[in-house]
Parts: sequence; C-alpha cells; structure tokens
Amino acid sequence: MRTVPKTVPKTVPTQRRPSFGSAPGKLRRQRLGPRFLRAFLFAADQHSGQTRKASTIPYITHLMGVASLVLEAGGDEGLAIGALLHDVVEDCGGAPMLKEVRRRFGRRVAKVVDGCTDADTRPQAPWRERKENYIAHLKKADADTRLVAAADKLNNVRSILSDYRAIGESVWSRFNGGREGTLWYYRTLRDEFLRHKQNRITRELELAVTELESLAAGGSSSDGRRSPPAARA
Repeated sequence: MRTVPKTVPKTVPTQRRPSFGSAPGKLRRQRLGPRFLRAFLFAADQHSGQTRKASTIPYITHLMGVASLVLEAGGDEGLAIGALLHDVVEDCGGAPMLKEVRRRFGRRVAKVVDGCTDADTRPQAPWRERKENYIAHLKKADADTRLVAAADKLNNVRSILSDYRAIGESVWSRFNGGREGTLWYYRTLRDEFLRHKQNRITRELELAVTELESLAAGGSSSDGRRSPPAARA
C-alpha cells in the first residue's frame, strides 16, 4: 500500500501594520459602526454651507479626505471620528463646541479635536501668531493628535498643489499668509512631523511639500508673475 505523505500546511506569517497613534499593531478589519455615522452626520450638519477656500466644493469633502487618510494609515474608528470633527471647534462654535464633542463622542476624540484646533475664540489672534502657537503645541502633542494633524495638512497641501497646477501663482491670494507665509507654514510643519518616527502620511506630506516648494520656486519670475510654461515639442 502506498503511503501518502501528509500535507504540512505552510505557515503564513502574520501581516502587521505599522502602529500610528493608537492604531492596532496587528492587521485586522476596520469596523466603522453607528458612532462613526453619527460623527459624519454631525460634521455634515455643523459644516453645512461651508466650502473649501475660493471654491464651491463642500467643506465636508476635506473632512472625508482626512478621515480616509487616517484609516488608510491604520487609525481606528476613534481617530477617524477625530478626523471628521477636527475643524468643528475652529469653524463652528469655538470652546463650547469642544464640550459638545466631548459629550457626544468622548474624551479621546475631544482631545484630538482640541489638538488640531489653532483658534477657539473670536476674534482670532493674528495669523502668524496662531500658526506659531499651533506648531509649538504640536511639539508636545500625543501620537493620536499628530496622526490626524498630519493627515489634515497632507490633504491641504495636495489641494494647493492641484489648484497651483490649474491657476498658478494666483493661488496664494487665497491664504492669509500669502505665498511666503504659506510655504513657511507647511515647510515648518513637515519638518516638525519628520522629527518623529515616519509613517505613510508623514512620508507623503514630505513629498507633497517638497513638490509645492519646487513648483513655487520654478513658477514665479522676479516680478512675482507665473513663468509661462515651456513649449511642447
């Protein structure tokens, strides 16, 4: 009688994803439940009527983009909720809104939202002062906050890049910091995020900011106008 050798199952190594913020170390399916849906509806309601700078694009698209980046980087539902709500204090009610976020979604989400807020009072402080204070705060922020903040800035820089390719140097008129201030801000943020262990978001942010600097350096002449594009062959 022929002996049939036993089939030894191959050992498949456990896939792991990098740990960012409070994201799990082991690969597992992300579960977004009713709490995430409540956060989405809350964000959509609070930001209703708001649009992205100098456009008709609903502001909720930015919040969705940031939440997507957070989830793709390994963030859990709580961090995705923080991403959806990261601008709600700054844009929709100030300090009282932070209390509402804490009541509805808990302390962890509120901490992330607070950490992503550079102004919660009206009138706001001057632009440069707010940005310098925000950068100083990031130096002491926890991993959860830094992950959501980096996703926010990456989504912003990608939007600026897209608009720059379409309209050139006039894009800077949309920003309180103007050309030099805006480039300073994102360059400084990039450097701050790179002080810590890199992840997919901070690596993409580095690439995006570097590309924006390169476009800006090559896209303006000495009188500040955009240089004409090179003729096609």
